[in-house]
Amino acid sequence: MKKKTMKIVGTLAIVLLFTTGCGKVPKLENGQDAVITLEGESISVDTLYNEMKNKFALSVLLDLMDTEILNQKYEDTEESKQEIEDQIDLMVAQYGGGSEATLLQQTYTAWGIDTMDALRDYLTLQYKRNLAVEDYAKSLVSDDEINEFYEEKIFGDISASHILISPEVDDNATDAEKTAAEEEALKLANEIISKLNNGEDFAELAKEYSDDESNASDGGKLADFVHGDMVEEFEEAAKNLEVGTYTTTPVKTTYGYHIIYKESQKDKPELKTVKDDIIEEIANDKLTEDATLQITALEELRKEYNVEIQDDTLKNQYETYLKNAKEQIQSSN
Repeated sequence: MKKKTMKIVGTLAIVLLFTTGCGKVPKLENGQDAVITLEGESISVDTLYNEMKNKFALSVLLDLMDTEILNQKYEDTEESKQEIEDQIDLMVAQYGGGSEATLLQQTYTAWGIDTMDALRDYLTLQYKRNLAVEDYAKSLVSDDEINEFYEEKIFGDISASHILISPEVDDNATDAEKTAAEEEALKLANEIISKLNNGEDFAELAKEYSDDESNASDGGKLADFVHGDMVEEFEEAAKNLEVGTYTTTPVKTTYGYHIIYKESQKDKPELKTVKDDIIEEIANDKLTEDATLQITALEELRKEYNVEIQDDTLKNQYETYLKNAKEQIQSSN
C-alpha cells in the first residue's frame, strides 16, 4: 500500500473556522481577525488559537493523525461494526441505565463527546488503535520464539478426569482458618490417592468426593482440552502424565487440589495449524511484559506513514507526550 506523507500544520483550523464564522470578521489594529471585541483589548483569532493549541491541541492532533492512518490501514468490517455496536449497547446498559441521553451526559463529562455518532467514531478509533498495537506486537515475534513455544507447550487433545478438593473457607475467614482449611483439603486429597493406590475406582471416588459440581456426577470427566484451556498448573500436570495413570501427588491450583486421571491423548498438531495461535499468545505475553509497546506501536505506525508535524510547539508537545507516557507506564509497573 502506498503511504502518503501527512503534514500536520494547523489542527485547530476547523475549530477556528466555526468559531469566527464565515461572514465578515472585524479586524483589529494589527490586522488580525477578532474573535471577541470588548472595551479595552480585544481577543484575536491568533490569541485564541495559541491558547487552544497549548491546552487542547495534542489530543486533537493524535486523534486526527491516527484516524487518517488507521482508516487507511484497517477497513471497517461487519464484524468490527458489530463489535462497536455491542460495546455501545453495553455502555448504555451499564453507564446510561438504558438511556442514550444519560450515557451521553457521562461521555461528555469524560471525553467531551455529546452525540452517539461521535461516540461511535471514538470507539472505532480505539478499536483500530488496539488492532495496530496487536499487529505491532505480532511483528516482534521471531521464528525461534514460535518454534520454542511449539516444542515446549503445544500438545495433542487430552481426555482426562479429575477429582477436585476445595478448601472450605468463606470470605471472612482469618489467615489461620484459611491455612487450616488448606491443610484439611490437602489431607483429604492424599487420602483419595491412597484409595486409588488400593485399587478403588476413580469415577466412583469422583462422584463421592469431588467439589467440581459440573462433572462430579459423571465421574469427574472433563471435556477434551488443549494448551490454554486449563490453568497452567493443571495443564502441565496432565501433559506430563502417562496415558492410563493418575497424579500421585495433589495438583494445587487456585481452585484447590486436583487428582487427575489421563485417559488418552491425540497426536500433536502440525505447527502450521497452530502457528497463528502461537504468535497471538506470544504477542500478548510481550504486551503484558512491556506495556510501553502500546505507545511504541502507534509511534512506529505514524513513522511508517511519514507523519511530519510542522508546528514546532505541537512537535515538542508530541515528543514530550511519548517520553512521559512511556515513563509513566514503566513507573506504574
